[in-house]
Amino acid sequence: MGDAADDPDGAVLLTAAELLAQLADPTRLQLVRLLGTEEQDVTTLTGQVSASRSSVSQHLGRLRLAGLVAARRDGRRMLYRVTSGHLVELADQAFDLAEHFVQAVPRHHDQPSV
Repeated sequence: MGDAADDPDGAVLLTAAELLAQLADPTRLQLVRLLGTEEQDVTTLTGQVSASRSSVSQHLGRLRLAGLVAARRDGRRMLYRVTSGHLVELADQAFDLAEHFVQAVPRHHDQPSV
């Protein structure tokens, strides 16, 4: 079996798994959803999540390193935004699916055949 770098599909699969790993933290997932609507600074984001300012900053740093969030300076503050609408859609879909599980919503989409 070849290395993922030698297999374009393998490289995509590996990248998708790494992307999902970045979203596997509840705070990071919530930050991505919040940043999908507009640019925001750390103070504004901290007021919307159940995490400290320091924790929010660390999560944003991790998302930046992964290329999922970008930042720009606006005077003395940094404004953050997501780098792709696909990311926001993915986070929203994950949230919607989780909501179905939590609320025991009956299946209503076509199910893939096995």
